[in-house]
Amino acid sequence: MELAIKACASEMKAQLQGGSDSVAELFKSFQAAMASFKEIVDRARAAFQSGRTRSVEFRKQQLLQLKKMYEENRQVFLDAVHSDLRKPKLEAVLFETGFAEKDLDFLLTRVEDCLKPQEVASVMPQDKCFIYKDPFGVVLVMGAWNYPLQLSLIPAAGAIAAGNTVVIKPSEVAPATAAAIAKYLPKYLDRECFHVVCGGIPETTELLKQRFDYIFYTGSTGVGKIVRDAANKYLTPTTLELGGKCPCYVDQTADLDIAVRRILWGKLFNLGQTCIAPDYILCPKAIEGEFVAKAKQILKEWYGDNLEKNPDLSRIVAERHVDRLAGYLSSGKVVIGGKYDKKTKWVEPTLLVDVKEDSKVMQDEVFGPILPILNYENYQDAINFINKGEKPLAMYVFSKKQDIADAFLSQVSSGGVTINDCLHHAANPNLPFGGVGHSGMGAYHGEYTIDTFLHKKSVLVRNFDPVPEKMLAARYPPYTDEKLKLLSA
Repeated sequence: MELAIKACASEMKAQLQGGSDSVAELFKSFQAAMASFKEIVDRARAAFQSGRTRSVEFRKQQLLQLKKMYEENRQVFLDAVHSDLRKPKLEAVLFETGFAEKDLDFLLTRVEDCLKPQEVASVMPQDKCFIYKDPFGVVLVMGAWNYPLQLSLIPAAGAIAAGNTVVIKPSEVAPATAAAIAKYLPKYLDRECFHVVCGGIPETTELLKQRFDYIFYTGSTGVGKIVRDAANKYLTPTTLELGGKCPCYVDQTADLDIAVRRILWGKLFNLGQTCIAPDYILCPKAIEGEFVAKAKQILKEWYGDNLEKNPDLSRIVAERHVDRLAGYLSSGKVVIGGKYDKKTKWVEPTLLVDVKEDSKVMQDEVFGPILPILNYENYQDAINFINKGEKPLAMYVFSKKQDIADAFLSQVSSGGVTINDCLHHAANPNLPFGGVGHSGMGAYHGEYTIDTFLHKKSVLVRNFDPVPEKMLAARYPPYTDEKLKLLSA
């Protein structure tokens, strides 16, 4: 049986358009898919319980096979993400194939050390205490469409390194990449231990009814709540990598020639469809005009006069997202950009000024190339404004004043922070990446990905030596005040 379920949402739609006979066939195929989900999870559980994923040698061999898959099919995956998002090659290599490969190389250098039992201090002198690191079991990894390769396979690699079996659910919104993962991953990895399931909302809903030992989800906060609710049925531990409105503070001390360039790069990478992209600017009114002027200059330098035809800009993933983004344009005065084309899934890089706190663009994560600018009186006002909203996944502070940077670090709770640049805290495998509150729970990247998929099991080893037994004899009945005094000392 193919490990990838073929009843994807697009196929369902095509069948529905074929009349009543096609609807009947659709229902049968859907029932078969639902039964297959249980079969897949059962097979993954049987493989885990057989112990085949336990040895470090097996884990490293599977990680090396994953590396081989990347190397031998790099262009296939680059073509797939280009098909889904028209993602430029440089961006696709940096944050898709190359990012996944470098993370895998990092895992291979750390996996043995991460798995070793850790000895800790004991209370009784002759005891030995350890923290053992056990895999959870069957892990579900649900990827996202904006970085459809790495957001599915980097968590999966960590789960493999930790000794779990894995069911991978790529996003159906990036169908070319999902199909590539479903096609190639079973050719390289153990087919009983590692599975790929494709499909849309109906399939995902049914998949979440299965019992997993850990769930790792990347996506929106709204769907994250649904995943968490589903996990509660079996009290399944869950990592949620979500999003939110990532603030970008800029003050008069910042070098605007550099700051605007870095902010625009962070915003327009993947055409703003990045969970840690700067969502809005907080800057004094006094530098707003200069910020906008430099932004115009830089955009022309990077993309020329016809941005829509420039190959270095991605496309919005779907027409409905274009509609959503177009609805934000009335939230302020458009000073740069503002054009869009639903048919080509294009939204022009856009800056808005005179934006009110309660405007539509400030209610939801933008997730596109629209950058609203709000003004503040002082840095404390900016901090207070950020703290009125939900905790962001990332925060950016552009200032030469260390005390101001420190104020943001100490007074604002966020998943991560980059000072005087954007996105780069997420690119260091030595730093955990994750959110807090509405922007998520849990963290990964580098060895933190392995750590996510391991249960820390406390172990105490005590021998039968009569000396410690005498010391412990006071715990046995009959209880006396003298024994209580001895045990309390």
